[in-house]
Amino acid sequence: MTSMSSLFSFTSPAVKRLLGWKQGDEEEKWAEKAVDALVKKLKKKKGAMEDLEKALSSPGQPSKCVTIPRSLDGRLQVSHRKGLPHVIYCRVWRWPDLQSHHELKPLEVCEYPFGSKQKEVCINPYHYKRVESPVLPPVLVPRHSEFNPQHSLLVQFRNMSHNEPHMPLNATFPESFQQHSGGSGSSFPISPNSPYPPSPASSGGPGSPDPILLLRRSWLYRCLPSVPRIQTVSLSVDVQPVEYEEPSHWCSIVYYELNNRVGEAYHASSTSVLVDGFTDPSNNKNRFCLGLLSNVNRNSTIENTRRHIGKGVHLYYVGGEVYAECLSDTSIFVQSRNCNYHHGFHPTTVCKIPSGCSLKIFNNQEFAQLLAQSVNHGFEAVYELTKMCTIRMSFVKGWGAEYHRQDVTSTPCWIEVHLHGPLQWLDKVLTQMGSPLNPISSVS
Repeated sequence: MTSMSSLFSFTSPAVKRLLGWKQGDEEEKWAEKAVDALVKKLKKKKGAMEDLEKALSSPGQPSKCVTIPRSLDGRLQVSHRKGLPHVIYCRVWRWPDLQSHHELKPLEVCEYPFGSKQKEVCINPYHYKRVESPVLPPVLVPRHSEFNPQHSLLVQFRNMSHNEPHMPLNATFPESFQQHSGGSGSSFPISPNSPYPPSPASSGGPGSPDPILLLRRSWLYRCLPSVPRIQTVSLSVDVQPVEYEEPSHWCSIVYYELNNRVGEAYHASSTSVLVDGFTDPSNNKNRFCLGLLSNVNRNSTIENTRRHIGKGVHLYYVGGEVYAECLSDTSIFVQSRNCNYHHGFHPTTVCKIPSGCSLKIFNNQEFAQLLAQSVNHGFEAVYELTKMCTIRMSFVKGWGAEYHRQDVTSTPCWIEVHLHGPLQWLDKVLTQMGSPLNPISSVS
């Protein structure tokens, strides 16, 4: 610290002491302000400062909850940056690379975890643990397929398009999601000829099936109710295990304006990625800045939409799950078949995520279960899961039944996210299975 800056530095001894346990290269000034704000709150509580210092100085030892009052929106502002308090202090004292509260789980000993919505929230960084990615079991691929050629699924997949609506249905987070998890009435009426079972929300009542079981039903059988169930391969059959491997780039992102691809694909090496409408002269590898991309065919609608993308969307991959957080002042619109499967929506439903909200858009474990089930139903059934590994997302303007734009290629600005891990796993499984019984004609 220079002598000039030290003249204006009035860091209290308590703050200096706590900063001694700071981890990594978290911004010095920001960390200092975060700790200073905390000290002011803790000094009002007898013994709170001592409890925090004891927890920080003896990481392996049991420690008490260290709490601060919960704010109205649950967040804490430190130097023009708002964040959740337990995330802020876990970042300062344990994990500088922490990106989101989805990466944290409270220990059982914690009496005031953030998720409990009590008036006080515990910020003791040693009362939280970091979520670890689950180990996915290998997919067991039969060496000799016992799939009956008469039961080829390709024709069924082609017929599926006739049963799908002319344009995607729409859902809004969180209203439609609460509705589908036990609310009264469904926003998606099911026609008698629909290949999809009614959602739990529309099939409630005495004696009806458990909604969770309905949500967990294989997506394969939702789409293909007329396909005869084929006996699961017995353990005695010779099978080849195909393992899931984490790729060096967990996803790639391609940007489109209407039906034109613009610029090169962005390959994400960091588990946290910002896709925004700005330009970034620092060439930050964790940002995909759409403001940098030029297009000679750009019209006034696209120009206006680009101006409203703003902070865009925060994509992060944690614990085998992918989340999308809307940072824009306007909503984003997401089409994720994996997310739709989980919530019991039609596969092509477009979900509206308002500003400030985040939604889980992919779950590796659910995908692994579907893949393991699909293997016993032939090449085409597995190939169909490639659709689940691509997520489409539009900025500012939505599409679907409730909008005048029917297709994502009619929206001014949108991105396509390709999930490399699941796609590569599918590729290995399909390679192990051998050639399809009929040529694959389309992946749209």
